[in-house]
Amino acid sequence: MSYERDYPPVPQTLPAWRERLGQYWKLVRGDRPIGWLLLLWPTWWGLWLAAGGRPPWWPLVVFSLGVWLTRSAGCVVNDYADRWLDPQVERTRDRPLATGAVGGREALAVFAVLMLVAFALVLTLNRLTVLLSVVGVVLAASYPYLKRYTYLPQVYLGMAFGWGIPMAFAALQGHVPAVAWLLYAANILWATAYDTWYAMVDRDDDLRMGAKSTAILFGELDLVAQGVLYALFFVALALVGRQVQLGRWYWIGLGVALVLAAYEFVIARHRDRAACFRAFLHNHWVGAAVFAGIALDLGLRLRHA
Repeated sequence: MSYERDYPPVPQTLPAWRERLGQYWKLVRGDRPIGWLLLLWPTWWGLWLAAGGRPPWWPLVVFSLGVWLTRSAGCVVNDYADRWLDPQVERTRDRPLATGAVGGREALAVFAVLMLVAFALVLTLNRLTVLLSVVGVVLAASYPYLKRYTYLPQVYLGMAFGWGIPMAFAALQGHVPAVAWLLYAANILWATAYDTWYAMVDRDDDLRMGAKSTAILFGELDLVAQGVLYALFFVALALVGRQVQLGRWYWIGLGVALVLAAYEFVIARHRDRAACFRAFLHNHWVGAAVFAGIALDLGLRLRHA
C-alpha cells in the first residue's frame, strides 16, 4: 500500500537577470515588430533610390540596425512620457512603465544606451549624415510630448519615422536632393494616416484623459480625412516615380499598395477598436509593396544595363 501524497507543482521562477531582460524586451516592443517594419520600409525606399537599386552593404547594415535601435529607443521615451496616461488606457496598461515593473530612471538609461549605439553606427558614415542624425534624435525624443499640446502628434511621428530617407540620400550621395524631400513628404502623409488608425483605437480613453490626436481632431470625418491622406500619399509616390523615371514594376507595386490601403477602409469601416488596430497593422504590407516595386524596377534596370 502506498502512502505517497500528491503535492502541487512548485512554480518555476526565472532568474532575476532573465526577468529583467524580459521586461526590457517588452519595454522596447521587441515582441511587436510592426513599428520596426513601418520604420524600415521608408528607410529602404530611400536607400534603394539613393543607390540606384544597389545600396552598399555597410550603409545597408547601419541603417537597418539603426532602424531597430531608434524605434526601440522611441518606444522607451514614448512610454516614459506617457507614464501618466498609459495606466488609464486599456491597450497600454500592461506596459512595464505603466505597471511599475521598470522605473523611470531605468527606462531613460535604456534609451540612452540604444541611442548611443545607434549614434556609434552613424559615426561610420559621412559628416552630413552624422549632422542629420542629431535632428533625428531630437524628433524621436520630443514626439511623445506633443499629444499633450497639439492634435497633430501623428504628423510629427511621420517626420520622425521618415527621417531615415534624407539620411539615406546624404549617406550615399553626399547631399539631399529634392526627390528625397518629396519621398519624405509622402512618408509623413502615410504615417499620419496609419497612426490615425492607431489613434482611433484609443480615442475614447484619450478623450477621457485629455490627450490629443488626429483621430480626435477629425472626429466624425475621420474616414474622409483618412481617404484624403492616403490619396495624397499615393500622389506623392507617383510624383517620385515620375521624377526618378521608374518603370512598370514600380507602378505595379504602387497599384498593389493602393488596393491594400483601400482594403483597410473595408476592415475599419465600423470604427471598431480591434478593426482599427488591424487596419493599422495592415500598413506593413503597403510599405512592403512600395518597396518591392522600387527594388524590382531598379534591379531589373541594373540587370539590363
